[in-house]
Amino acid sequence: MNILQKPLITEKMSSKAEKLNQYGFIVDKSADKSQIKEAVEEKYDVTVLSVNTIRYAGKVKSRYTKGGMITGKTNSYKKAIVSLKEGDQIDFYSNI
Repeated sequence: MNILQKPLITEKMSSKAEKLNQYGFIVDKSADKSQIKEAVEEKYDVTVLSVNTIRYAGKVKSRYTKGGMITGKTNSYKKAIVSLKEGDQIDFYSNI
């Protein structure tokens, strides 16, 4: 099972990484905190202190067009905020 789907690279997460040493990931919906902790430690070779998870539900959106009303739904996902030990850090840009 692929627990870590992709890292969150936003302006807010970049400032959290600099100030609080916290990093964000989009994770599998069925993954629990211990599985997320093990996956981050194994992949990035860091020590994880805590994991906070947030579940986002998909929202129904609609818009009016010339051909009528179009209704759709955004994706639901699970986000994990991982706090690392002081001195550890993750470099997402090393592969570029």
